[in-house]
Formats: sequence, structure tokens, C-alpha cells
Amino acid sequence: MKIIKIFCGILIGVFVACAADADSLFFDDEPIQDGINVAQMSRGFADIYEKLDGVKWGGKNIDVAIESLENMNTRAHIAATDERVVLVWGDTIIANYPRPSARDWNAFGEITTALVLKMRERDAGLRAAGESEIYRAVVDGLMRGIDESGRYISSNDAAAEDGKILTSIGIEGMRDERGNFRVLGVYRGSPADDSGISAGDLIGEINGTLVSDMSDSVLASMMSGFNSGTLKMTLMTPGGTRRVVVRRATIVLADTDIVFMDDDNGGIMEIVVNRLSNNTVSIVSEALNKHPNLSGIILDLRAAFGDDERAAAKLAGLFIGAHPVMRVVETAGSELEVVPSGVAVTDAPVVVVVSNMTRGTAEAVAIAFYETERGVLIGTPTAGTARIASHIKLENGGVLELLNKSIKSGNGIIIDGRGVFPIVCLSNIRTSQQQNAFFLNVINRDFRAQNFNDYPDIDVESVRRGCPTITNGEDEDLLARSVAVQILTDSKVYNRLLDISE
Repeated sequence: MKIIKIFCGILIGVFVACAADADSLFFDDEPIQDGINVAQMSRGFADIYEKLDGVKWGGKNIDVAIESLENMNTRAHIAATDERVVLVWGDTIIANYPRPSARDWNAFGEITTALVLKMRERDAGLRAAGESEIYRAVVDGLMRGIDESGRYISSNDAAAEDGKILTSIGIEGMRDERGNFRVLGVYRGSPADDSGISAGDLIGEINGTLVSDMSDSVLASMMSGFNSGTLKMTLMTPGGTRRVVVRRATIVLADTDIVFMDDDNGGIMEIVVNRLSNNTVSIVSEALNKHPNLSGIILDLRAAFGDDERAAAKLAGLFIGAHPVMRVVETAGSELEVVPSGVAVTDAPVVVVVSNMTRGTAEAVAIAFYETERGVLIGTPTAGTARIASHIKLENGGVLELLNKSIKSGNGIIIDGRGVFPIVCLSNIRTSQQQNAFFLNVINRDFRAQNFNDYPDIDVESVRRGCPTITNGEDEDLLARSVAVQILTDSKVYNRLLDISE
């Protein structure tokens, strides 16, 4: 019945009301509709379509279709023919427009704006969205339509990138049953920390207004934003009511944390990477130069992400020197080999820890240690989302961030859509008995690990089932550190695990 209605609507489209003439869907004397500058937004969408048309996704040409806008709401369905574009909401046709000619980006921009206006009439969330949120929703819908990764970043959001929380007071928390805000954590060195706010405190009033009377959006804007500002708060603490004055300020979050564990042989350094960036390279380089005689290094990439191939190469180069780290595939038949310059700054044994949250260029760094026999991979299979982002500037000041370049390993192993497989699967040695048996098997050369990284036609899902994700983060923390330290403190175990690849 729905299909019949759709095509009936197409046939009688000339009788469906729409504010359009032969050349445009909008009239010049109605520049603002439902709070939207339709001409300006149409130009913005036209620019997005034109920029997306020139993108090659990991060597593939993929067409971005206007039908993908139906992903903006589960009740929406867009049927398109060579002549018409019809928007069906549930079982009702709510819009019917002439289909633009191929590559007529201005017409595509206008019809997208018109469809957004129709959806806003029935979607409360979209109706409440601002301009930037609308652009994000449209780009998200288009990306899901082609099953690729990308997002819209507004000009304001772009200023908040690069590892910073701009003008935050530095707390995390949630409302209680009475609407007060309970502090669950405080960023060290933040204004909240300096003011003595602690986890467990309740914030009852801000600048003379009860927190329980504030909407979630207003409260969020109080806690952080793009401007500095003074907040006078009333706190309910275990020691009684306190009044504090806090000013929003810029907080910089480190892309990498360094933990140094002393022992009798020079010490083990744990490097916990959150994002592979030039900042991470600087932090790790400084730490390695400060501690040149390490007995071992744990490189924790379990939650690491990166989309900058140069930063990833620099990080890997600190350990492996001038060896290929990855190959970047952007267009069909073209691969760019990425090789660090210079020499390694440390020859200490390395254990690299990975998980299903190891993504992007972090996956390439992990497999580089394996291919150069420079480190032992432990953990669970990585995400298999090995992509590098292109940042395309838009005329409205925003940016399209598109993960359109796929990554292979330095030796040409496909990572994107597949992942990197550890030599030691942590989820299979979770108990102390299992760990003891594992290390005994390694020493006795009875450890018969199959190296799945070298098999291009392996059933990836079966490998993942055999080495499942560890769901408890605290358990994984303890297990990863315990196993890594044991490997690094027994040279026989370390060397034999390196030999697995042979």
C-alpha cells in the first residue's frame, strides 16, 4: 500500500502544494522560513554536495544520494525517480518536488532545505536544532546512506578541536532525583579543583538560580562553553553548605599519559595513548630521552585513535626507526608509503596492547611493531576502522571531516575492515591459572599461536569470536598490565613470543 501511495503521489505531483516556481523552490520575498535563512542554507547544502562529489573513498567512487536524507528520522522515507523526489512520513506523502538535474548543486541544495523544513514540522528534535545541528544531521544522514564515516564541524566546533575542553569549570556529574547536580569527578588543575569542589558534592544553586529550575541545556552552558564566565555556586557537602566562586577557563587534556614503574633493571615505562598526534609524539619523545635505560615499555593503544599519518609515523619511528609504517590508499591504484625519518631513540623491549577500541592510525602503528619484530602484540582484535581523515573547508566556515583514506600496513596487509590481531589473546588467559599455563607453554615452546595477520582470507569474525572483547575495563586494565610486565621481565618469554611470526 505504501509503494502504491508513493507512486500515485509521483504521478499527481503537479497537484501537490509546494512553494516553488519553475526555477526555485523558494520565493525571494520569503527569505526566512521557520527561522531558517533558506537561501543561505541552500547554498551551504549545495557546497556540501559539490565537495562530496569529488571525494574518493579508499580508492572507490561512491555516489552520495539525496535519498539518504531519510536517515534523519526513522519515520521518513524518500522515493526518487528520474523526475521526482517524494518525501513520505509514515504512510503520508508530505512533499513532492522535481528532481534536480545531475550535478545541479544549487537545485540539490534547495531541495534539501525544503525537505528539512518539511521534516521540522513533524520532528521536535530537528525543529529545536540550530543551524549547525541541522548541517550535522544532514551530513550524518548522507554518510550513513553510503556506509562511510564523516561529519560536519561548524566553525565554533572547529575551535574546540585539538584536545581541549574550552572554558570549562572542569567537573563531570549528573542530576539527582531532586534535580540538583551531583559531582562525580573533578579534572585535576581545573577551576573546580582549585576551588575545592570534590566528587560527591551537590551543586544546588548557580548565580542565584536553583539548579533544579534549570534546563539541561542551560546547565550545560554554565559548566562549559566558548566564553569565560564567573559562576557563584552553592555546594552541599559532607561538611555542610559552602559557597564558591568559579570562573570557566581553558583546560587542555593530554593526548598521552606516561606512567613510570621502578624496578631493579632500569624501570618499565607505561605509555597510555589516547590520541595519536604531534602532541603525543612530543610527550613520548621527551619521556624516552629522560629515561634512556628502560628495561621495558608498555605501549597501551587500547583506546587510541588517530587520523594523521605523519604523527603516527613519527611515533612509530621513535621505536622502529626508518621502516614503513603504513600505506595510505585514497584513489584506485595509488598508494602512498609512509616512512619515518631518522633513527629509533630506544631499543628497549616493547609490549603493545590493543583492543576493539584501537582505531585509525593506531592500528597501523600496532602492526608496524609486529612487522618489524620490534614488539609483542597482546590484547584483543582491533576495530578494523583504519582510516585517515580529509578536512574539506566549506564556504560557510564549517568543515567536512571525511574518513575517506584507507590504511594498509607497511608490508601491504589490509587493515581497514579487518583489524589487527594480537599474538597473545588476553581474554583467553584471564585467571591466574590460565596465565601460569600460558607462560609455561611459551617457555616450553608449546605455545602454538596462529598468526592471523599474515592470512588475507581468514574469517575475521571467527577470529574475533575466538578472542572476544573484554567487557569490564577495570579487569582489562589489571590483566593487560600484569601480562605485559611478566613478558617484559622474562627475556626468554619475550624473545620466544617475538619468534612466533617466523
